[in-house]
Amino acid sequence: MVKTIFITGAGSGLGRGASLGLAKKGHRVIATTELTSQKTDLMREAEAEGLDMEVFKLDITNERDREQINDYDFDVFVANAAINEGGPLAEVPMDRIRALFEVNVFATLETVQIAARKLVEKGNGKIIFMSSMAGISATPYVGPYTATKHAIEGIAQTMKSELEKHNVKVATINPGAYETGFNKRAAEEKWKWYDEEKNFTRKEDMEKQEEALKDQFDPEDMIAKMVEIIPADQHKFRTVYPEETEKQLKKTQEERWTMEI
Repeated sequence: MVKTIFITGAGSGLGRGASLGLAKKGHRVIATTELTSQKTDLMREAEAEGLDMEVFKLDITNERDREQINDYDFDVFVANAAINEGGPLAEVPMDRIRALFEVNVFATLETVQIAARKLVEKGNGKIIFMSSMAGISATPYVGPYTATKHAIEGIAQTMKSELEKHNVKVATINPGAYETGFNKRAAEEKWKWYDEEKNFTRKEDMEKQEEALKDQFDPEDMIAKMVEIIPADQHKFRTVYPEETEKQLKKTQEERWTMEI
């Protein structure tokens, strides 16, 4: 069945790939980007491939931009827009943490509240939060982003229960570490404020953690999974992918119950 799908943060990475992939499957896609330059680039690609996509600029932190959501009718709303930044939680400047929460939690929830009202009035629909493996796990020096995604997990689980009676479904998609540039850019941000002479966290410890970014997954696999899950009428509340990441996270959660300080 063809669906109308509204997706934020489609200017790059998994969001962009999923938007194009969904349109190729015949769905009507309303793809929004944070920046006008991203909008132009995505529009060109969609037009070149003859895809049925409406693309416009929507910075989810901008109230006037968010109001545009009210102008559209859709079956599925995908809250995908997010930013990422790493660093040791005991030392990350608070303005950086507030910036992440502003986008990943507060602005995200504001867009979802608009979508929820529309879908409740319609009498059906689905909201998908793009979470992360970081919403379930806790990795050193990824704390700011991890905290925002843990918040998203709580929001999604609560809204699922609250909106069920209105025939509106809520779910999360939790990607593992995919090579889109998103994680590498986040790892670089901390070096803008970190100072070996002032900070007690050792530089080599953070650099060692970044080494893991060399073994990220092919994003095309995750995009294919998103294209499968987003329009589906029935699926699990939480979709963790790839399977090896799901197994890893379940093992980690079990270990937390016996963890000692």
